[in-house]
Amino acid sequence: MAAGRVLLDTNIAIPLLAKDAVILRRLEAPIEVFVPSIVIGELYYGAFHSARATENARKISEFALSMKVLGCDMHSARLYGEIKAALRSIGMPIPENDLWIAAVARQHELTLVTRDAHFAKVPSLSVEDWSVESPGGT
Repeated sequence: MAAGRVLLDTNIAIPLLAKDAVILRRLEAPIEVFVPSIVIGELYYGAFHSARATENARKISEFALSMKVLGCDMHSARLYGEIKAALRSIGMPIPENDLWIAAVARQHELTLVTRDAHFAKVPSLSVEDWSVESPGGT
């Protein structure tokens, strides 16, 4: 389990919205949870791209209101550029939105919880992989 303060990636927020038991158990620990505005945008995209756009967008709005949402500013923009340049120099690019998510995590010194292995490539980023249930069932 991630200790302290965590930032949720989209692939953790989606099962959380669906009340996935594994994600809910992992969030039972005493941690402070944040969501980047980029993830909220990706969730809205999925909602508006779905057959039940209005209903799903309402769920996203309710979710966003219940979370501590972190936006981007000049500091996160600088970190975005630094991370993108570092990864490009070693030939290991990652998706654009994930660069922003990584920048927000680094800016606020948060552990990024994700199911994407490519975040491990980001220098100085604390990452916890939630692709499987943690040892001991939690």
